[in-house]
Amino acid sequence: MASQEAGKLEWRISVHNGTTERLVPRSGLSVRIFHWLKDLVMKVIVERIANFMRKAWRIGADDPAKVVHCLKVGLALSLVSIFYYMRPLYDGVGGNAMWAIMTVVVVFEANVGATFSKCVNRVVATILAGSLGIAVHWVATQSGKAEVFVIGCSVFLFAFTATYSRFVPSFKARFDYGAMIFILTFSLVSVGGYRVDKLVDMAQQRVSTIAIGTSICIIITVFFCPIWAGSQLHRLIERNFEKLADSLDACVAEYFKENEVSTNRNVDGDTNMKLQGFKCVLNSKGTEEAMANLARWEPAHGSFNFRHPWKLYVKIGAAMRRCAYCLENLSICINYESEAPDQVKKHFGEACMKLSSASSKILRELREMMKNTRKSSKMDFLVFDMNSAVQELQETLKTVPIETNKPKDEVPSEEDNNEDKVISMSLHEILPVATLVSLLIENAARIQTTVEAVDELANLADFEQDFKKKTGDNNTKQPPLSS
Repeated sequence: MASQEAGKLEWRISVHNGTTERLVPRSGLSVRIFHWLKDLVMKVIVERIANFMRKAWRIGADDPAKVVHCLKVGLALSLVSIFYYMRPLYDGVGGNAMWAIMTVVVVFEANVGATFSKCVNRVVATILAGSLGIAVHWVATQSGKAEVFVIGCSVFLFAFTATYSRFVPSFKARFDYGAMIFILTFSLVSVGGYRVDKLVDMAQQRVSTIAIGTSICIIITVFFCPIWAGSQLHRLIERNFEKLADSLDACVAEYFKENEVSTNRNVDGDTNMKLQGFKCVLNSKGTEEAMANLARWEPAHGSFNFRHPWKLYVKIGAAMRRCAYCLENLSICINYESEAPDQVKKHFGEACMKLSSASSKILRELREMMKNTRKSSKMDFLVFDMNSAVQELQETLKTVPIETNKPKDEVPSEEDNNEDKVISMSLHEILPVATLVSLLIENAARIQTTVEAVDELANLADFEQDFKKKTGDNNTKQPPLSS
């Protein structure tokens, strides 16, 4: 049966259930190949390109500083390329103009400290190695037939010394790149001078091109949207204090929850993120040390003057990690297979929560000190409250009666159900909570060490004194007078 709709001819057939179906002519081989290639291009190529572009966009949207760094690198290379394109500038630096471009590529880093470090290392190492290379070349030319022997021995000696210095930890942290550039430059100058007549001119051109490249890098990285390693380190320490406080509160609160919701598997995403916050502190050691080394190269900026005590940030980070180790063990207590009875938790709950709250207040106050670069006017009171909570928790631990051999068939009487009656517990019942109590007390002692480290930083960095009036109850307990 044929029908015509909208100028098109359609063929339909009757099927066994009384309806009709439209007949579609079978496509030819070339048409099928075209559709297959089309699907292949859309799925394999276009979708992969689209996924890659979405990931690239997400990287820039999550951290705009990366986009800014890319723009600064492009600007630096565009400026230094002028010395290669323009004939007067090219004649001024000779055929070594390409060294300026290479310098920009290898020394331009994301933050100011890293760029300064590489620039200073490269310039100093180039000048020192070039001077020594010229001196060795002069000595070799005066030695007559032993010229090759003198050059070879000098290359071996200086290469051995510079390479060995890279294994010294204190030297490697700050001058590793300079040692590598020294080896490269000295080898090029001393060995190349054997075949090059105008060695001094070549060395001068190399130094001038490297100075041009490093100058452009320093100017752009400092004056165009600078990213300071010192500021990044300061914010990292500040955020870690907040994460420690949140993690401490979350761990203790989760442990003393009711039984039906006390397992870690039932916590929501936000609570679980707070519980695991201490891991960020544990994993930040390498970042803190690297940023502290880079920050020492940076000029004064913002709240950070010359000779800012960046080493103390490493000390503060180490003290914070000691607190984080306690929190890691606290998080393990939440997942103990042998859980303490409810009456044991109830006996210690209030004192533990009080100590946790007092400790987290100190950590948050330390964060405010770092954020505002001001000395705290209430830190002594907070430390006094924490020490009082520690003493109260220790007294609570002493008042627990323990029966090491509690009868299994003991049946509680009506008098035993009286809330005023003290409940006797066996040692294995009290042990899980006692572990948590000891960790909280140890964590309080480590927090006090962290307070001392931050106070030392505040004194050496000349933090401003906080003159805010203390608010609160007039009956607030006063801290003990220091002798």
